[in-house]
Amino acid sequence: QVQLVESGGGSVQTGDSLRLSCAATGGDFGHLTVTWFRQVPGREREFVAGYSWLLGSTFSADSVKGRFTASRDNAKKTVYLQMDNLNPTDTAVYYCASRTNSFISQRDLDYDYWGQGTQVTVSS
Repeated sequence: QVQLVESGGGSVQTGDSLRLSCAATGGDFGHLTVTWFRQVPGREREFVAGYSWLLGSTFSADSVKGRFTASRDNAKKTVYLQMDNLNPTDTAVYYCASRTNSFISQRDLDYDYWGQGTQVTVSS
């Protein structure tokens, strides 16, 4: 079983940066795909970004491309989401989720374990 714990959320202003962390315990982290999603109340959870350990590259949603970057530190068993140039549309609860499949899926149903979420609020 995999446990995921997010941290790093907070309240910032437009143009600011934040870095979210997702610490994992359990499972074979080196072969675990961990991806970031976000959710706004009343809306479906949406894919944000993920770092493919297989391909060594980041995949991100069009809405955050060029501003958000996912990365991972296998030694620390932690996945990061660097968020730059934040704007109010980025306000949401951010979740990390894991799956054993090596490919990043943008469907939340494809993930087995989820963290509790961390709130990010961006004011104008």
